[in-house]
Amino acid sequence: MTEQDIQFAAKTLWLKWQQSLRIPNLPEHTRPADRAEGYAIQAQLANVSGQGILGWKIAATSRAGQAHIAVDGPLAGRLLKERVLKNGATVSLSGNLMRVAEAEFAFRFRRDLEKRERRYELSEVLDAVESLHPAIEVPDSRYDDYTVVGAPQLIADNACACWFLLGEPAEVNWRDFDLIGHKVDGYRNRERVSSGTGANVLGDPRIALTWIANELIEFGEGLRAGQVVTTGTCITPIPVEPDDQIRMDFGDLGSVEARFS
Repeated sequence: MTEQDIQFAAKTLWLKWQQSLRIPNLPEHTRPADRAEGYAIQAQLANVSGQGILGWKIAATSRAGQAHIAVDGPLAGRLLKERVLKNGATVSLSGNLMRVAEAEFAFRFRRDLEKRERRYELSEVLDAVESLHPAIEVPDSRYDDYTVVGAPQLIADNACACWFLLGEPAEVNWRDFDLIGHKVDGYRNRERVSSGTGANVLGDPRIALTWIANELIEFGEGLRAGQVVTTGTCITPIPVEPDDQIRMDFGDLGSVEARFS
């Protein structure tokens, strides 16, 4: 792909995002052929948006999620600053095709994980983390059918990022917790409608965190201090409609809420 192709694809996706419109695919001459081209478009999309990034998201961290969108592994996307909301915020569903809420373990970094040749080990990644937060992701896509376009186009589309709500940092020592078996309950209008554990996130949210650290030294510039990484849903996504209230209960690790309009 040429720089002009990358720029055209990024502008196309950002325009559709702003307009709440969709396309079947990117035009053939601007369609990424692999992950590297997908991430190049995604990086340019962030530039075109005029927003900084608060951090990163990981999509398709469960086998069910990967099967649903026909990919063979996770995908990384950027969390644009103006798409990140505080706990309890109201989220607009205007133009949103997916209309689901996901419960996710999110981690804020206290120091950089810089680009390097050698892959990061899990212990190195955890040592760089400052805090754990309960979080809600409200994803969406700029494609008519995001289940058939393939991983490179999904990466270009910012891995289906849309809205993100970051809860308060856990007040307990989360490093002592079994995140694999840790239960999370999702409530819609005070009724529990979905439950899961950290095992649904690549087997362990900490493994997902290590995955993205290595994905970004291969296809990006690494992770930066202050950035947040949300590691993928640990429950079956909850369908939402306007006027719904969602609460994700992470037990001793806290909770996070959202309202929808």
